Amino acid sequence: MINPIEKNVLMLALRAGEIMLMSGSEVYRVEDTVTRICKAYGIPYIEVFATTTGIFLSLDSGGDGKPYTIIKRIRRVSIDLDKISMVNDFSRRISLEPSSISEARENLERIAREEKYTFPLQVLGGALVASFFTLMLGAGYREFGCSLAIGAVVYAFGHLLDKFSFNLFIRNFTVCALIALLALLFAGAGLASNTDAMIVGSLMIFLPGLAFTNAMRDSLVGDLLAGGARAMEAALIAISIASGVGVVLFIWASA
Repeated sequence: MINPIEKNVLMLALRAGEIMLMSGSEVYRVEDTVTRICKAYGIPYIEVFATTTGIFLSLDSGGDGKPYTIIKRIRRVSIDLDKISMVNDFSRRISLEPSSISEARENLERIAREEKYTFPLQVLGGALVASFFTLMLGAGYREFGCSLAIGAVVYAFGHLLDKFSFNLFIRNFTVCALIALLALLFAGAGLASNTDAMIVGSLMIFLPGLAFTNAMRDSLVGDLLAGGARAMEAALIAISIASGVGVVLFIWASA
């Protein structure tokens, strides 16, 4: 049986992996970070198996004791590349110069609580993404203004649905249906004419670019299970986006 210090190391490494997975990290990077932290504190044997929805961690202190295994379920995933980078740097600093476990835990929790952007700033970012992509698609400044409003509204609405823990498919379906509806209403009111550009530009906020990229990277390093799961996630997001827009356009055309 492992001693309390080794158990604390296990929980520290597991927390680091949890933060990375919840921030959208690749699986191989999570496994490397967890292994690096455990070995920095002298754990002689460590095996990590991570998927997109959980981490399995087993360690052995050597001798005749039994291995100790723990599983952490990951339910909510967002995108925060800065947190991934900070935890990555944290593990490398620990490898070079291990601090006390309590101090390391405190630093890790500080990273977990890090919020660099306020909600109004995030809404502004979503609005700017939608509006400038609309311009890139050949629309004019009237569509730019409409997409600015659409981007702000749908980003805030998506955040609201996240608060109520809607599943990913329903959340994306509903938000993208709202994008199509607002674009059609703006065009119907005579405020814009290029409906297609407004819809496509606003959809750029929700495209599964990170999921698809991580699927490729995990697959290339041999994590085919994680790569396949990421690819399925990207496909489901794309289907939910297309379904939400398609339903609204069909109803509008049929009315």
